[in-house]
Amino acid sequence: MSRTALLVIDPQNDYFTNGSFPLWNADEALKEIINAIQAAKEQDAAVILVQHVAASESPLFAEGSEGAKLHHAILEAAPDAPVITKKHADAFQDTNLTQVLEELEVDRLVICGMMTQNCVTHTAISDAAYLYQVSILPDACTTREQLLHLIALEAIKAKVTYTDIQHAFERV
Repeated sequence: MSRTALLVIDPQNDYFTNGSFPLWNADEALKEIINAIQAAKEQDAAVILVQHVAASESPLFAEGSEGAKLHHAILEAAPDAPVITKKHADAFQDTNLTQVLEELEVDRLVICGMMTQNCVTHTAISDAAYLYQVSILPDACTTREQLLHLIALEAIKAKVTYTDIQHAFERV
């Protein structure tokens, strides 16, 4: 039987109002991510959170800073979810993500989160992601501006599928 994991990438305070790098449509994306978390739980899909942590002198996601923390609404929605800490755009690179997915017996990944053109797409098309059936929730992703978001999704559409929350966690 197939098991799906929702991979929530970098919903961190720096990307929201008053953060050091606020994104276009961040609050709407946050609502969609929370809806996706709830849908995943209802279908017994795993939820995995990803958090980018940079050096303490970094202007974005500085280790130990308020901006590096995951948004409180995400932590409230998925308090028991494992958190993968990364230092690269690709959530598989130099992390234990593959091991966590193996332990959870996952073969399908549904990806959402922040910086569509960077961390979302790099993770979705990672060499390590080819072990999984990968889809992206476009409405639960965002970046600096809408056009960049759309260009990024268009650029990888031949390598992943796009879905909505209603269909993302259907049992195969």
